[in-house]
Amino acid sequence: MPNYPIPEAHIADALPQLLALLRDASALILTHYYSSSPIDSAKKTDSTPLTAADIASHEFIKLRLRELFPNLPVLSEESSAATKQERLWWSDYWLVDPLDGTREFLDRTDEFTINIALIRDHQPILGLIAQPVTGTIWFGGKGWGAYRIPQGADLTTAIALEARALNLDATQGITVLASARHRNEHLDRLLSYLEDRGIAVTRHDSGSALKFPRLAEGLGDIYPRYSPCCEWDTGAGQAIVEGAGGAVLGMDAQPLSYNRHTSLMSPHFWALADSKSDFWRSCRLQLER
Repeated sequence: MPNYPIPEAHIADALPQLLALLRDASALILTHYYSSSPIDSAKKTDSTPLTAADIASHEFIKLRLRELFPNLPVLSEESSAATKQERLWWSDYWLVDPLDGTREFLDRTDEFTINIALIRDHQPILGLIAQPVTGTIWFGGKGWGAYRIPQGADLTTAIALEARALNLDATQGITVLASARHRNEHLDRLLSYLEDRGIAVTRHDSGSALKFPRLAEGLGDIYPRYSPCCEWDTGAGQAIVEGAGGAVLGMDAQPLSYNRHTSLMSPHFWALADSKSDFWRSCRLQLER
């Protein structure tokens, strides 16, 4: 497929259609979620679950994005192996997780999302995340800012978001956003390091990509990820966090980049509300010892 850069002005003009796409995809997923029939699931080769809702959302989003942007290819979690190989030659493309948090979907926790990111030259320049159950959509990117659109609202009433500055005093302390399903020695070591320094630490657990918009909304200070995830899990969230003034940094302290390797796995990372704080740099150095 030809791969031509799309002017950002064209992307901005298409935002209403992108929001409509997310709302329609959310409605499609919810027909499965609220069905009276049991949700059937299979296991993929990596042992992660796959449902009919994943496939339906994938096919719908791929079709709509190609209608809106015929010259931009789409890489989805549910894309074919051939597409996942072909993407190595792409510069601009849509990166999609059509149903992020399938286990949350199966457990009916409501904490699953749709993630769509526009990748340009290995960086996410625009990200959109929808939570189907609440109808909330977040979007943003560097140069765009970051915004929340509640259910029933549109671009004219989008709420601007700003990641909060780090404040280590006793009243605020540090709020850690973490996965409800993953805990490991690296995360435990970080939490212990913070607590040993007399810092009040609050941990908020949630599923799927919801940690990213919550960080962008000023509801946390750090989302540390030490468990496996893929590029479609992080692209949209990274763009939104960056639009809100934060950063998503690998263990090399550099922003995550995309489509550089044969593997689509993402490295361990810290998503930070206040990435300019010297505290996080010193914290990283201490934990590396």
